Amino acid sequence: MTGLLDERFAPALAAAKPQVIGRVTGVVGLSVTVAGISARIGDLVRIGSGGQEVLAEVVALGAGKITCLPLGALGGIGLGAEVVSTNRPLQIAVGEQLRGRVLDGLGRPMDGGPPLVGLESVTVDMTPPSALQRQLIDKPLQLGVRALDTMVPCGQGQRIGIFAGSGVGKSSLLSMITRGTEAEITVVALIGERGREVREFIENDLGPEGLARSVVVVATSDQPPMVRLRAGFVATRIAEWYRDRGANALLMMDSLTRIAMAQREVGLSAGEPPATRGFPPSVFALMPTLLERAGPAERGSITGLYTVLVEGDDHNEPIADTARSILDGHVVLDRRLATSGHFPSIDVLESVSRVTGAVTTPEQRADAAQLRRLLAARRDVRELVEIGAYVGGTNLDADRAMALEPRINGLLTQDIHARTSAESSWEELRELLHGGMRG
Repeated sequence: MTGLLDERFAPALAAAKPQVIGRVTGVVGLSVTVAGISARIGDLVRIGSGGQEVLAEVVALGAGKITCLPLGALGGIGLGAEVVSTNRPLQIAVGEQLRGRVLDGLGRPMDGGPPLVGLESVTVDMTPPSALQRQLIDKPLQLGVRALDTMVPCGQGQRIGIFAGSGVGKSSLLSMITRGTEAEITVVALIGERGREVREFIENDLGPEGLARSVVVVATSDQPPMVRLRAGFVATRIAEWYRDRGANALLMMDSLTRIAMAQREVGLSAGEPPATRGFPPSVFALMPTLLERAGPAERGSITGLYTVLVEGDDHNEPIADTARSILDGHVVLDRRLATSGHFPSIDVLESVSRVTGAVTTPEQRADAAQLRRLLAARRDVRELVEIGAYVGGTNLDADRAMALEPRINGLLTQDIHARTSAESSWEELRELLHGGMRG
C-alpha cells in the first residue's frame, strides 16, 4: 500500500521539490563555468531565462564550480545568468518512426516532418556488447561496389575505415554504397561536413528509395563542437536500437575525424593538456569507446563504415593510425587515381579486410589473390615501363598484368550511379582472370 501511495504522489513531490539555481561565473572561449549547483559529467543544464535559454553539457568538475560546453549559441548570455540542472544526460527518441527521417545532431527532426511522439526515450551512451557474447562474422554484406565486394569484401558486423585526403571521393563512395547495399536499415551520420552537401546527398545520392530505408543524422561544420560530437553517438545509438531488435544495420559515419576534432575542442576547453599533435588524451580514449559499440551482438549486427580524413595525405597521422588499429579493415583512396579519372579511387593493394577468410569461398580468395599479384607486379615495373627500360618476358606476371590492364581497370572502376551485385562482380573477376588465360 505504501508503494502505491509513493507512486501516486511522486509527481507532486517532484513538483514541490525546491529548484536550485546556479549562476554563470565566467565564459572563456567555448566553455562556461557555473557555480551554485551540483551536477555530474554528461548532465545537461539550462543556461539563461526569459526566452534566452541554451542547453549545455557538463564536461568537467572543479572545487565549487562546473565547466559546461553549450549545445547552441551563447548570444545574450552574460555573467550571473541563471543555470538550472536537468539532472539527466542527453536523451533521444528511438523507434520505427525514425525510418526515412532526417535528424539534427541532438536527435531532433529537421526535415519538416511530423513530430516524434510516443517513442521510447533513451540516453545516447550505451555499453558495447560483451566480447564473448558477440556472434562471429561469417556472412558477407554486399556493398554494390565491384572493387570492394571482390578485393575488400565486407562481412555483416564488420567495421571498416575509408581513409583519404580531402577531395578524393570519400563521400561519393559512401553514396554508391548507400544505393548498392543490401542492409535492412541504414543510419547515415553527416558530421562536420559542408551544409551545401547535405541536401545534395539526401536528394541526389540517397534519393526517395534510399531515404525510405535510412535514418540521417546531420551536424554541419558550423554547429558547436558538443553537437558535432554528440551526433556520432546519436547515430550509433539509433543503429543499436535496430540491432537489438534483430536487424542487421549499416552505420555510415562521415567523418570520424570530425568527431575527433570536436572532442579535441571539448577537451582543450575543459582544461586538458594537448598531447600528440595537439590532440588531448581524451580523443584517443573516445575512439574505441565509440567504435566498439558497432559490430555483431547476440542478435543482430551493426556494420560500420567510417570515413577518416587523413591530414596532408599522411596515413600515419595520429587519428588515422588509431582508427586503423581499432577497425576490422581499411579502404585507402589514392589521390593519383582520383586525378587520373579512376573512380572510385580505391588503392586495392593498400586496402585490407580482416574478415576476408570468413566471408569468401576458397575459389574467390584465390581469384582475388591472383589479381593482387598481377597488380603488384605491374606496380613494381611501372617506372621501368615509363622510361622504356623494361624488357618483355622479364616478369611474366607484369606482362600479363599489362596485357589485361584495360579489363582490370574496367573491373575496378564504376560509374557513381551504377549498381552491381556481388555475384556478378565475382563472375566478372573470374572471367577476367581465366578468360584472359584462354585468350
